Amino acid sequence: MNEKGVTTITLKQINKEKVYHYIYRQKQTSKFQIVHDLQMGLSTVSQNLTVLEKEGLIKRSGYFESTGGRKAQIIQIVSDLKISIGVGILKNMFHMVAVDLYGETIAMDTISLPYYNSPDYYTQVADSIQQFIADNQFSPEKILGISIATQGIISLDGSAVTYGVIMDNTGMNISDFSSRLPYACRLEHDSKAAACLELWNHPTVTSATIFLLNRNLGGAVITDHSIHQGITMHSGSLEHICINPDGPLCYCGSRGCLETYCAANALEAAARMSVKEFFPLLREGKDNALIQIWKDYLNHLAFAMKNMNMIIDSPIIISGYLAPYFMDEDLDYLLDSMNASTPFSFARENLFVGTHGQYAPAIGAALYYIDAFVNQSTI
Repeated sequence: MNEKGVTTITLKQINKEKVYHYIYRQKQTSKFQIVHDLQMGLSTVSQNLTVLEKEGLIKRSGYFESTGGRKAQIIQIVSDLKISIGVGILKNMFHMVAVDLYGETIAMDTISLPYYNSPDYYTQVADSIQQFIADNQFSPEKILGISIATQGIISLDGSAVTYGVIMDNTGMNISDFSSRLPYACRLEHDSKAAACLELWNHPTVTSATIFLLNRNLGGAVITDHSIHQGITMHSGSLEHICINPDGPLCYCGSRGCLETYCAANALEAAARMSVKEFFPLLREGKDNALIQIWKDYLNHLAFAMKNMNMIIDSPIIISGYLAPYFMDEDLDYLLDSMNASTPFSFARENLFVGTHGQYAPAIGAALYYIDAFVNQSTI
């Protein structure tokens, strides 16, 4: 093929991707809006729309309200053309989610299964994923991949867990799953997966600190709109910041780690009840002991937030299991505590709260394949 032919094909592909990505960003648009905003010829846009529709990437759905002339046809992508499966593995259970091309959760489930490093465990997880796909009638060709978030530091090549004290999953390998599933698979640290979700939900945020308030505490650091990994992949492990050298013993072997004060497990131990029992009673405002336990929790969290903000001057995002329980009054308390003694006050608009609770790592993990399809692959 001559150079001119290659150039023509390349230009056609570029125009096709431009049109698709424009429709993706707009969510709903019209042919003439595409022509206007992309400064393309009507015939070029029409040809690309025909190709995209034929390939099942877009659809026409109804009409916009008339502005005086002929009604414009609504054009949008087929958001469930491809989906990604996210799995969040915890010590006593695992979560499964399916997300569409907009990162919207279209199915979710939780399976109670204590983790143990054996072929039988991985077979049960793989079988549950396959059943989840079948129950929701997702055709196999729609599945972009299975992304697995787990507690533990992941190796540089993403193939294995190199430090997994909480679950005793050191050595967990991606092949434990990929050998049992007919899809592309990958491993991700649960905190960093949750950070991916926050990046997705806050596209204008270029840097941030994530506090993942799960049963065990986690964290992540976002710099230049990407997750900071570090030279040994443990950047963002704020759960092991020491806030009291004489404090409780942490699972890592040190004392007074933030984990021992601000993990959901620590809150339940202090309150001697489950999180689901604790917060309704707390909000009644009648039990002074529970109020003090929550204040102590927030004070420790604010202490860590203030110190992290000295290192990384950026927004702070509260994510994970406890995030949905936070109210405006809690955020106000955190801010007052952070700003009580600091040379640099922290603004309310820089404190965000995630909305996906305990499913955040699974959803964030699933977004890896969505981003690869939408933003990195050739449409």
